[in-house]
Amino acid sequence: MSAPSTTELLAPTVHDRLIGLLTDRAARYRLIDHEPEGRTAPASKLRGHALAQAAKCIIARIKLGKETTRYVLAVIPGDQQVNLNRLRQLYGGTSASLAKVDTAEHLAGTVSGTIVPFSFVAELELIVDPSLLVHETIFFNAARLDQSIELDTQDYLAISNPRVKPIVQVVPADT
Repeated sequence: MSAPSTTELLAPTVHDRLIGLLTDRAARYRLIDHEPEGRTAPASKLRGHALAQAAKCIIARIKLGKETTRYVLAVIPGDQQVNLNRLRQLYGGTSASLAKVDTAEHLAGTVSGTIVPFSFVAELELIVDPSLLVHETIFFNAARLDQSIELDTQDYLAISNPRVKPIVQVVPADT
């Protein structure tokens, strides 16, 4: 493996881009330092909020035929699971699966467990389940394992401009 180029060394990190974006857009947010954690439930406990307020970020691969693939950043409440079949249907795909870890990390610009609910590349469309948006604020790792963000939900919507569609698994109630 070769050493990083000067351009790569000077390129802003996803963390830097995110903080810059939130600051430039005068978003109401708060940085939360904590022990390193990339799993949604333990991170939510460290941050001190309900699991449903965590913006869990999943990168899915949607096959649109034999030769066309689309990648989607699905953002759902931390206490839910993404419905891959629903994503497939929304995009008119033939199949849907979780993206390979290396592909997801490349598209997100950060490692698994630190993916933010914003897309900084055209190849990654952002879609958010409306059940996350009922909260006044949402929480997510700030492209780092040791720092998170609490962000006003209305500011998140205004800045990220996501597609909003139901994309979580519907769990039948016990009868």
